[in-house]
Amino acid sequence: MTVPIGVASIIYESRPNVTADCAALAYKAGCSILLRGSSSALESNRALVRSIKAGLKESGGIEDAAALADSGSRDEIDLILKARGYIDAVLPRGGKELIRRVVDNARVPVIETGEGNCHIFVDSSADIEQAVQIIANAKLQKPGVCNAAETVLVHKDALSALMPKLASALAGKAELRCDASSKTAICAATGAAPAALVLKDAVDEDWETEFLDYILAVKTVASCDEAVTHINRYGTKHSEAILTNDLKAAEKFRAQVDAACVYVNASTRFTDGGEFGFGAELGISTQKFHARGPMGLEALTTIKYLISGSGQIRI
Repeated sequence: MTVPIGVASIIYESRPNVTADCAALAYKAGCSILLRGSSSALESNRALVRSIKAGLKESGGIEDAAALADSGSRDEIDLILKARGYIDAVLPRGGKELIRRVVDNARVPVIETGEGNCHIFVDSSADIEQAVQIIANAKLQKPGVCNAAETVLVHKDALSALMPKLASALAGKAELRCDASSKTAICAATGAAPAALVLKDAVDEDWETEFLDYILAVKTVASCDEAVTHINRYGTKHSEAILTNDLKAAEKFRAQVDAACVYVNASTRFTDGGEFGFGAELGISTQKFHARGPMGLEALTTIKYLISGSGQIRI
């Protein structure tokens, strides 16, 4: 049977909507939750938790099922991470530094969320007009989130068709950091990049960077195999996409890319609990244990095996 994990704690940054979402999910799953948000949203979190407790009390619920660590001290995090016997699982949700601190120092089980260095691979058979729209959406619609695209990998045979149109679509909206071939392809059609386009030379560090900004790295690849190799080296196992009309390329990409969510001909921005039909989410898990991808109610439950006998013994 499915049973609640028990007492969960979530350590998160900035966004106070996480307070309401995670408190509701934990209560629905039958868990208690200790919320630890950032100092920048402390007063908002205090008000939210007061409201949650008042609502639980008024409705006959368990008021103490939700609690807020609200001293504002960073020492709270270390206390939570060492609370064996009191906390059954801790979930970090935020930037790379926070997640690494939790993973490296926790003495209680961690359900790890992760940063999103997400890629879109444009195959040689891709619909170029559609590709431009998908890339623009994945980068521009909300660049400061973990499912926004950070790098576009372009098949060498798609460069000349894609890059001038992509540059025009992103001119004045996002900075492009291109390798030599993709930069040349932008200028080949007209002899110059669009006037409003911020165009820079890519460096090796760009391939491993989650920009969380209006910045997009572009790299040329010779094959689907090379794209997969690049993604599995630099990706964070979050969300990856291939744009293609080649079924074999799509199947290869889906089978070989190591990520929680792999898309064919769609924006990476769909990696979200609400979009997946889970309602609110705890975060996006990039680990391989227990929960992976958008985490809803099931991420806060585990299994109990119930065995009935009539006197059996093991020989």
